Amino acid sequence: MTAFEVRKMATENLIYGINGPVVTIKGKTDLSMLEMVYVGEARLAGEVIGIENDKTTIQVYEETDGLCPGEKVYSTGSQMCVTLGPGIISNIFDGIERPLPALEKMSGCFISKGISTSVLDEEKQWEVHLTVKEGDVLSGGQVYAETQETPVIMHKIMLSPLLSGRIVSVKKDGLYRVNDVIAVLEDENGKKHELTLCQKWPIRIPRPVKNRLPASRPLVTGQRVIDTLFPVAKGGAAAIPGGFGTGKTMTQHQLAKWCDADIIIYVGCGERGNEMTQALSEFTELVDPKNGRPLTDRTVLIANTSNMPVAAREASIYTGITLAEYYRDMGYHTAIMADSTSRWAEALREISGRLEEMPADEGFPAYLPSRLSEFYERAGYMEVLSGGEGSVTIIGAVSPQGSDFSEPVTQNTKRFTRCFWALDKALAYARHYPAINWNDSYSEYVPELEEWYHDNVGDDFIKYREELCSILYEESSLMEIVKLIGADVLPDDQKLTIEIARVIRVGFLQQNAFHKDDTFVSLEKQLKMMHAILHLYHKCRQIVALQVPMSKLISTGLFDKLVKMKYDVPNDKVSMLDDYITEIDSTLASYLNK
Repeated sequence: MTAFEVRKMATENLIYGINGPVVTIKGKTDLSMLEMVYVGEARLAGEVIGIENDKTTIQVYEETDGLCPGEKVYSTGSQMCVTLGPGIISNIFDGIERPLPALEKMSGCFISKGISTSVLDEEKQWEVHLTVKEGDVLSGGQVYAETQETPVIMHKIMLSPLLSGRIVSVKKDGLYRVNDVIAVLEDENGKKHELTLCQKWPIRIPRPVKNRLPASRPLVTGQRVIDTLFPVAKGGAAAIPGGFGTGKTMTQHQLAKWCDADIIIYVGCGERGNEMTQALSEFTELVDPKNGRPLTDRTVLIANTSNMPVAAREASIYTGITLAEYYRDMGYHTAIMADSTSRWAEALREISGRLEEMPADEGFPAYLPSRLSEFYERAGYMEVLSGGEGSVTIIGAVSPQGSDFSEPVTQNTKRFTRCFWALDKALAYARHYPAINWNDSYSEYVPELEEWYHDNVGDDFIKYREELCSILYEESSLMEIVKLIGADVLPDDQKLTIEIARVIRVGFLQQNAFHKDDTFVSLEKQLKMMHAILHLYHKCRQIVALQVPMSKLISTGLFDKLVKMKYDVPNDKVSMLDDYITEIDSTLASYLNK
């Protein structure tokens, strides 16, 4: 082979080696780091992940079966990007933002290699209202048009954060497709840019904002164990670790349905195909309790099952967080559910192994902590470029093998999240849902949210929360003694602690997702429920101090009645809980007057 032929092959970027999803090119190339490329004659989507003097490494987001050395790699000149515009909400995408319903029409139940289609429906017309006029000066991120994407979401069409200038022409309100030019902007260099209904943004680069604001408002979920004991702030990051069958997906479904975020991004990352199918079918059937419409009117689903290419799994959470940031920039509060980051980390491990990188703990790459931090640090409550405020809240599920929370993914996730909801296999097997263990879980957002609870719920909310935690902690210590010598030998004041802790566990922390009055509970009702439980506790402590046996107090039936109050008090009649206080006082009055 002559020197001329060698140089020609190098400039044509020919495949030299193939190792699963990892493809290498030998010799110098004109490719750049993180550039998106098309690999082979099938034009498989890929991304440059390594450049050396004599070798370029590419990870391919599709199956590489049938790919051969000598095939060409085609440069695109841009990074791996997602298309942002109206039509994202209610859609289902794969890990690299290919619309799965459209791909199904093209190739059937199984996605063909190299198949591609427009991310957004290019033929659909949107009723667009222009919010700018000729001569207006715009900076990056400002809104120049809007359209009703779904009945509940107004889509604000924003200037790319990288552009600024003056509007030199603008069209009238009317029907437009996503690629139609609706305005022209001239930048400070005199270059003209055609503005359409959509834009692109690299998935690995966070979208810019004006300012990061304190996380001082809770994400209200209606789940008592979360809202009361372990709240997460809007713009915060939470982890849900748990073994198989502990209810990670179920908990995330409840949060997606009931939390007060405006938009939900659900990322099924490496989950089993049947579980992902169930999730997709359930989401399409769920009714939004806020407006009575389908929940999909404010939901985006990203599905990357365990049998899909691992490289696309690695990209899926970046795709999801970029979509969440896009809607945050419109001033919406978004919540992204990543299920699960352990499968994403396993994809990192597989690719790292094929790249022959030095492994760290349990074979995971040494850069696992930095990749996790890149993801979770994109959460936040922000002052956005378009004006106003928006937030991205990240709730990531972790699937440690054998429920071992000491494994690397769980431990590194704890470093970058301030809220930890530890799921307990014993609680799940006992049908206690949500199976969040109150002894192993924590939330560091409580001090920052204290003022909000004081102003919006009640002065006593945080005080009651702390007392509930104290009782549960004391019960945990007492149960160690009970296991050794039994409960009968305990003094009555300790028996009271164990009995009231049972009321807290069963009557307050345990929640029935299928009961109309228990699936979602307002903060007002949570406060009154805590008040009733603690009122009974304080009254009984006074009586026990008078040497009244605990057995007589249990025989009043008050403890069992408080356990059932979550079902007996409808959500629209919270004032009925005040009657429980009256009944407690009247029933126990005879013991106090002796």
